[in-house]
Amino acid sequence: MSDVINLNKARKALARRTAKEQAAQNRVTFGQSKPVRDKAKQDSARAAKNLDGKKLED
Repeated sequence: MSDVINLNKARKALARRTAKEQAAQNRVTFGQSKPVRDKAKQDSARAAKNLDGKKLED
């Protein structure tokens, strides 16, 4: 015979697991401080401007 499971506990465990996964995803996405984000944005803008300046015109 199979074991009896409590569906409420299984549902709550699944909700906790998905909440932890979502929290980990949010830490990666939103985990940087504002000065770090601004610095990264400036660096990418500077790199794009530098690359655009080196393109050859046809």
